[in-house]
Amino acid sequence: MDVKRVKDYLYWLYYQYQLVTCSYVLEPWEQSMFHTITVTVLAMVLYTAYVFVPIHVRLALQFFSQIFGSQPESAV
Repeated sequence: MDVKRVKDYLYWLYYQYQLVTCSYVLEPWEQSMFHTITVTVLAMVLYTAYVFVPIHVRLALQFFSQIFGSQPESAV
């Protein structure tokens, strides 16, 4: 892939992000604060999903396996 095309595509994605969030109308210091908060919230959501979703999936599988009558793994 051409480096210029990748660069143009990334600029286009950033432009779309600015249009969707309406951050293009903000002053530069407001934009930096908005982007910092957005990245921080996104990082916290990803971390929380990484840490807690597997635990909840495992507990849900145990719960539904007991409901549908399969034997617990310790009894096998």
